[in-house]
Amino acid sequence: MAIFKGAGVAIVTPFNEDYSVNYPKLAELIEFQISGGSDAIIICGTTGEASTLSHEEHIETIRYAAEVVAGRIPVVAGTGSNSTDTAIYLSKEAEKAGADGLLVVSPYYNKATQRGLYEHFKLVAESVGIPIILYNVPSRTGLNILPETIVSLVNDIPNIVGVKEACGNITQITQLMHLAKGNVLLYSGNDDHIVPLLALGGVGVISVLSNIAPREVHDMCQKYFDGDVSGSCQIQLDTIPLWDALFCEVSPVPVKKALQLMGKDNGIVRRPLIEMEAKNVEKLEKAMRDYGLI
Repeated sequence: MAIFKGAGVAIVTPFNEDYSVNYPKLAELIEFQISGGSDAIIICGTTGEASTLSHEEHIETIRYAAEVVAGRIPVVAGTGSNSTDTAIYLSKEAEKAGADGLLVVSPYYNKATQRGLYEHFKLVAESVGIPIILYNVPSRTGLNILPETIVSLVNDIPNIVGVKEACGNITQITQLMHLAKGNVLLYSGNDDHIVPLLALGGVGVISVLSNIAPREVHDMCQKYFDGDVSGSCQIQLDTIPLWDALFCEVSPVPVKKALQLMGKDNGIVRRPLIEMEAKNVEKLEKAMRDYGLI
């Protein structure tokens, strides 16, 4: 069974001016997501700047999110690392902190073999009792989890249930779903590929766009599930300018700026990320204004 079906938001981590985590603001953002129809909160992922959080901040942010959500929708915690021991530690702590599931990115920089990836994910999964979604994002990690590896992991390890696929290669994802024979839960990792991946048998998305347009992303998925494919497709097409603006610089820089433009101040990004260039802010403002978000 899926940890969630539909639109999961890859939620930002708000910071104070001194770069500490702004927990009251995080609670506000979570409430905005729940009231907007998001089907899950994905905390401490790439969009949540997890790579700049200390272990203590990482675990406390997961605990706080689970406490605020209080079982209303699932909380999925990002716990991946390029160190297997660290990924195991974060995964065990996230389970204790109340996460309903885990999102585990492939180890970055090390460039493990496919056999090494299999062993890495196997050890992480065996350390916890909650379900795991693999996260394949070669553009950030420098490593591609091949379809055969994903299928082997899901078939062999009971609590590895699916994958957030952000490889951007529809042919590869088609091959994955062919090999999976219905046994891999597929989540889109790209907001411009939601409907195409639903058409391949996907069960939802882990979305950056949901941070500013939770209802639209939820409805895009729900309309597809309800059989209104044309309605779902229209939302996908209508939101493409927003998606394009949200990725004109590396995420989460634009989406944090977008939230600020909506009056949802969430603080600054942590180094090495920096604030958006003025010309890109103009592009973002135009896309949001055209869509009616500001």
